[in-house]
Amino acid sequence: MSTGRRAATALTVALLTLGTPLAGSAPAWADAPGTARAVAADETPALSALAAEAARNEVLRIAKSGLPAELRTSAWNALRSTLGDAAIEAWLAPGGGYDLAKQRLRDTRTRNRLFCERVAATHTPEFSPQVNAAARTALKGTDPDRAAFVSTGYERAQQRDREVRAADTEHQQEVAARERDFVAALAATDPGGEVRTAAQWALRPGATDADVAEFFGYGWATGATLDLEGHRLRIADGETRRHHALTLLLRKALAAEEALKGAADAAKARAEAEAAWRSVADQAGAAYRTWADEQTAAAAQAAHWAAVAAAAAEGADGIWKNIAGPAGANQQSWTQEGASAAGSAAYWQDMLKRAEESEERVRETV
Repeated sequence: MSTGRRAATALTVALLTLGTPLAGSAPAWADAPGTARAVAADETPALSALAAEAARNEVLRIAKSGLPAELRTSAWNALRSTLGDAAIEAWLAPGGGYDLAKQRLRDTRTRNRLFCERVAATHTPEFSPQVNAAARTALKGTDPDRAAFVSTGYERAQQRDREVRAADTEHQQEVAARERDFVAALAATDPGGEVRTAAQWALRPGATDADVAEFFGYGWATGATLDLEGHRLRIADGETRRHHALTLLLRKALAAEEALKGAADAAKARAEAEAAWRSVADQAGAAYRTWADEQTAAAAQAAHWAAVAAAAAEGADGIWKNIAGPAGANQQSWTQEGASAAGSAAYWQDMLKRAEESEERVRETV
């Protein structure tokens, strides 16, 4: 048995048993004491200022991310606004700049461009030269050029590539039973839903070795790209909403605590202030748990792609060579996603502790 096939077999077993490398371990700080430390009140920056800074950092993260250009450009515009924090708050609010930019993603011209970009990135010149060239030509062309590629050009270029591969008997890549077993394992247990769908399509009734070869050639990479794109958009959706909600909850809590000073009904005012800070803590706690889960999921993806990259390196002379580059890139991307998730989790954990301290301070107010 070749080393490449040994690696593929080992990875298949891991997929089927849901053990390593797919099982994500809990982050190192998950069971550690909170990262925030209690400090004297006069040393603690205003929570509203901390929240405003974090909201700005989230918009900056989006501006520098791998999200579509529409979102990144809109984020940069908000960051450069002379209105400062007010512009950031408006951009994050429902119906604000983020939502408007997302609406532009639904535009047919935008979707066509994104499709062409994705095809050019996932269909390599080595495996799909006709498709790659046609996609790049469309990207350099006009909106009608890209629409034509989406409607008919992609399929026609695919057919030309298939005909060339079928005629090139000298370099045809053999699909062994182990490769089929591996794709079947991906179809059942891969951590990415789009990869599972692509693998299932490669093994659909009536599929041939050519379909499995195409999965290794571009289907796997395409599914992985869609999984990463979907992940990034989903976390951006969630975090914009969380930061907007935090701004409103903090504003309410600070106002409630201020109203406690000299209130005619101190007990009622204290209860309202406690409840307001509890709402902030609940928001922060839920966000922290979400990001802890995201970090674990990203770690599982990174470990999975590291194992795929190792298997591809050992089987570089066969069908596995087509996934070697995408595997390394995906490992790096998911590692970065995990690091970003760790930073976000730490922020929300800190905010949770500060909110709980504020709730306790109000409770002890005489």
